Amino acid sequence: MELAELTTLLTPEGLRLVDELGAIDSTDGVAAAVSRLRASGLSPDLVSAAVGQARLRTRARAKFGEFADRMLFTRAGLEQATRLEVGARHAGRFRDAGIRRVADLGCGIGGDSLAFAGIGLEVLAVEADEVTAALAAYNLAPFGDGAHVQHARAEEVDLAGVDGVWLDPARRTAGHTETTRVGAGDWSPPLEWVWSLAARTPAGIKLGPAFDRALIPADAEAQWISVDGSTIELVVWTGILARPDVRRAALVIRGGVAAELVASGDAADAPVRDLGAYLHEPEGAVIRARLIGEVARTMDAGMIDAKIAYLTSDAAVDSPFVQSFRVRERMPNDVKALARALRERGIGTLEIKKRGVDIDPAALRTKLKLRGAEAATLFVTRIGDARVTLLADRV
Repeated sequence: MELAELTTLLTPEGLRLVDELGAIDSTDGVAAAVSRLRASGLSPDLVSAAVGQARLRTRARAKFGEFADRMLFTRAGLEQATRLEVGARHAGRFRDAGIRRVADLGCGIGGDSLAFAGIGLEVLAVEADEVTAALAAYNLAPFGDGAHVQHARAEEVDLAGVDGVWLDPARRTAGHTETTRVGAGDWSPPLEWVWSLAARTPAGIKLGPAFDRALIPADAEAQWISVDGSTIELVVWTGILARPDVRRAALVIRGGVAAELVASGDAADAPVRDLGAYLHEPEGAVIRARLIGEVARTMDAGMIDAKIAYLTSDAAVDSPFVQSFRVRERMPNDVKALARALRERGIGTLEIKKRGVDIDPAALRTKLKLRGAEAATLFVTRIGDARVTLLADRV
């Protein structure tokens, strides 16, 4: 979104049109709305801006729920925004630590600031991009004086009176649509500046889940977060925001229900054992936090291989930190023989998981030419030096 488009949108006519359009959930829906509005005599710029926002609002419901229907977005801003249910947990940590005024440095469209202000914290939201800062100001306007937006670079802001900071360094090239990732040396603000600020001010720092663990400060808490099967972020907490004696944490949220595993450091892996009746796939946050061994010991489970992040047990186990499967049988590794075996079992719907082997699940599915009414999960992995293909059912 360019400034001219924003100017067109931020008018009574533009905002009213976005509200009237409602949900647009497909490319065909976009085309139909554009054709209808252009035929009614509206300007191309207004139509483009309004339809684009209606489409983004529809997508944003997955992150912001009903709040999306009164917010404005850029495509990049929406992709990079924190989900509201996760942001609310972050905000709660600030509140519980006694922090009352938060500086959100690199606030984007204001998603995290929305969560902070929503529980009564005073927010200073800072954004370097002019258009994105304007959208943040619109999104936070309902909170009045409780949320102030400043168009500035994080490094230039006066933090006097701020109790804690939330930082989401820009890890991609500038822009409102297509962006690409850049190295830590090109982040904005730079990582070195972020660490320096976090060493003297309580901070939560949002990073990608694959961030280099060697760069995490030794006295900070590193919390990886998975939501509905996707590992979405790493948050590094410092000062009073870091919990005593916690250096590694895995927060797992599924269907709105949260569970967390914490430890003073990386957990030693569990011993390798023979494949049992059940196979367990640890959540991504657990794997990233290197707490697989901790989970295994609570489940009386073992590793299938020292270098493969699958667990196995003889008994069924209920744990929020793994997805569990009952192993049906070993299957042939040869594609033709595997396809024949699956057809014999009437399996037409197949979830394919792989670890430790070089295969493309989508390409394999095409080669298998599945048909039938049954469903199952196929694991293609490695145990020792041997490739293993397992047919299983979700528990």
